Amino acid sequence: MDLAVFVIVLAAAAMHAGCNAVVKSAGDPFASVTLVSLFSGLAALPLLPIFGWPRPEAWIWLWVSVAIHVVYWFMVVGAYRTGDMAQVYPIMRGAAPLATAVASALLIGEVLSPTGFAAVVLLSAGVCLMSFKGGRLGTIEGRAVAFALGSAACTCAYSLADGTGARLNGSGVGYTLWMFVLNMIVMQAIALVRHGTAIHRGLIHSWRPAAIGGAMALVGYAIAVWAMTKAPIALVAALRETSVLFGALIATAVLREPMTRWRGVAACLVVTGVVLLRVA
Repeated sequence: MDLAVFVIVLAAAAMHAGCNAVVKSAGDPFASVTLVSLFSGLAALPLLPIFGWPRPEAWIWLWVSVAIHVVYWFMVVGAYRTGDMAQVYPIMRGAAPLATAVASALLIGEVLSPTGFAAVVLLSAGVCLMSFKGGRLGTIEGRAVAFALGSAACTCAYSLADGTGARLNGSGVGYTLWMFVLNMIVMQAIALVRHGTAIHRGLIHSWRPAAIGGAMALVGYAIAVWAMTKAPIALVAALRETSVLFGALIATAVLREPMTRWRGVAACLVVTGVVLLRVA
């Protein structure tokens, strides 16, 4: 992976963690997800004329991605309603890279080198270990784990869909902008059906964190999708999961969730995986 791509994806990982912290810190995760999708879509909207319409062959992947992202956000909401960010976030992100590496090899023929696969395994193990509290997982709610694993499956699916769609489109950034606009429309429609205008009436009090979260979501994911046109999808997806390190710092410093020695060990595994990713 090129050094510039490597560093930029690390920055995107930090943005991803920040966006999740916004969702977790909100009183109602569903309302937060709805508003974050609103602001990310609004931020993308004025940029569409610059990049033009997606190529015809990219449209099917855009709609597949939107459908997967909707399911993904419901999984995220469920996980954050039933578990701590410092525990469910690593599970959500840790299972995804290994699944993406296997799926990309089987479905699109993009096979990693032995070093690359070892890096993904180490990173996934470290990310999952980050969920340990007191050396065990017994304190995590079973429902939270189920939602987190569902989220990981969605992450694998939309990574493959978006990596493929962006390559067919010829512009990763243009593809991402359209995906966020379409996602905004779908998420606002779902919110209106479920809750009417109640969520949007709260904008006067919560627009700032939602706008910040939306900006981080848009820029961070645009970087990731762009990187997937420059490097193997599985490697980019794995490197993006270093967001768990930033997530752990946010959870400890901002959300006041506990940090344990197990998470220190996990951080070492993640960093080792990142180093291997750089040379893979």
